[in-house]
Amino acid sequence: MPGPRHAGTEQVGDADTQEPGRNPSEPSAGTGARSRAQAREAERRKKIEDEEKSKEERRKNLALLNTYSSEKDIEDTRARALAEAQGAIEDTERSIAGAQKRQKELEAEKEFYVKKPMPFKLKQEIANNEIQIRNQTVLLDAKKKEINTINAKYNEDRRRYIELTSGKPASQRR
Repeated sequence: MPGPRHAGTEQVGDADTQEPGRNPSEPSAGTGARSRAQAREAERRKKIEDEEKSKEERRKNLALLNTYSSEKDIEDTRARALAEAQGAIEDTERSIAGAQKRQKELEAEKEFYVKKPMPFKLKQEIANNEIQIRNQTVLLDAKKKEINTINAKYNEDRRRYIELTSGKPASQRR
């Protein structure tokens, strides 16, 4: 039962948060000011974020211009990167071929043990060889994907270099 101070009044909601004589389902008078402040804060954060992106873009452009003196430099660097990746692909393919050859040798050796238990060492060597083939195949796939990544990177570098040195987007240049 309410005390004498509260006689005849019924409180809805929390006394600390409710304004007197206000329906709790109506927005408070401070809501508009609060949302304007939140909007200003969001706008300020977006402006800072845009400035950071702009600084990063300028830094990347300057680095690109300092790295390459011509489109030919970009293409030469691409060719070196592709040659290195291709060399790694060839090394991996040779490794896979060697492991597959060893796998055939192990399979032939395994035939001697059809009627008797296979030595642990042979079982271990077969398992290790299978793991090596699997790992080298995964590496080979990654190296092949790297070729596409290299080309995409140097295509983008070349496009940006042309834009920066010609003063207009590469798509407008002939």
